[in-house]
Amino acid sequence: MRPYARYLGQGSVYLVIVAIVGTLADTPAYRNFPEDQGMIRLTLSHGGKPKGGCRTQSAEELEKIAPNMRRKRLCSRERLPVLVEMTIDDRRVLSRVLQPTGIRKDGPVRLYEGIAVAAGRHRISLALRDSDRAKGFDYERRTVVDIRPGQNFVIRFRPEFGGFVFK
Repeated sequence: MRPYARYLGQGSVYLVIVAIVGTLADTPAYRNFPEDQGMIRLTLSHGGKPKGGCRTQSAEELEKIAPNMRRKRLCSRERLPVLVEMTIDDRRVLSRVLQPTGIRKDGPVRLYEGIAVAAGRHRISLALRDSDRAKGFDYERRTVVDIRPGQNFVIRFRPEFGGFVFK
């Protein structure tokens, strides 16, 4: 067999393999949610207030402690749980009490939630409580958004920007 015939045959086999792999890579088309819907994603990583609050040490207590360890205010390391609620079009879609992470329960709570909604205009209400109050919320935000088909609408919680941030 001549070398050019062998290379031509080998090239033909490679071409068929590439065509099969290319077809299988593109078919069937993958959709992670229906075309007429959008996704609202809520993401947060936040530490609640210290559990039990803080107290000021007396002068006698401070004298008993080594100079490099003295602090006027003592706060508990353990943090309070965080309550998060989300309402879309007057229907509660999320209500969670998130426990702090870590061995000593002193880490932040984390949440990443995606909620599929029909495309169109929606009223969104969000509330978060990170303190020991019995009723009400520390952060609240309401807005009206237009969700396009296939859109990912992200809501982040950033206390340094006043709470919930919509993008």
